Amino acid sequence: MQLTTPPQARSSQKDWVRTAVLLAMGVYLTFLLVSGNLSNYMNSNFHWLVAVAAGLFYFLGGWNLWIVWRSAAQPHTLDDNLNISHEGHVHANVSWGAIAIASLPLVFALLVPSRPLGADAVHRVSFSPVGVASAASAARSPLDRNILDWLREFNRIDNPAAFNGLPARVVGFIYREPYMSDDEFMVARFTISCCVADAFAIGLPVRMEGAAAYSTGAWVEVEGTFQAGTFDDRTIPILQPSRIELTDIPSRPYLYP
Repeated sequence: MQLTTPPQARSSQKDWVRTAVLLAMGVYLTFLLVSGNLSNYMNSNFHWLVAVAAGLFYFLGGWNLWIVWRSAAQPHTLDDNLNISHEGHVHANVSWGAIAIASLPLVFALLVPSRPLGADAVHRVSFSPVGVASAASAARSPLDRNILDWLREFNRIDNPAAFNGLPARVVGFIYREPYMSDDEFMVARFTISCCVADAFAIGLPVRMEGAAAYSTGAWVEVEGTFQAGTFDDRTIPILQPSRIELTDIPSRPYLYP
């Protein structure tokens, strides 16, 4: 069966929606790059891949738009499978279901606010470092070390008392386990190698009077000194704060091994 379509039906609504989805994906990826929100999802070392993907979406959307405009003035036919053809070229009839699946990232972008992983995404915070201690970590001033640096140092020097009195200043979110007392919490961060799919929560134990006044999930900067003690049935260096301040979520919320 070959049917010639009237001019007003040559550019279907479906063609325009498909074009809009492709271009909208390019715009969305560009927004993630420009706004910095992409750091909520993946390691900054791989942001260039998203830039390439955005370019491909712009190209495909522009190409599809050109085809739709060009085909509007040409005679079309429909074959038995409802594929559209013109000038000897056949274009597959993409289903609404396929377009809907391709639109899911945009739907989630509108419905789910962009934010980094925090306390509500933690299954359990680990005291174990990701990777091994590096010369760079050991060479940093104690006040410049982050949570991952300290855990690597604890792993390198297997003597908790060796850290007694050392100063520390770290940024992270507050996390609590049921076994912790009212004067305890952990200051934690997620580490990622590639993206949030491989995220791993790590943290330092904190002990102080009045700790219960700080809400779980709040981002804080904690400054104090270490003192060896028992925490979760382990003898480890425990951070005893001299200062805790609420702080904004860092522009790079994750630590990279």
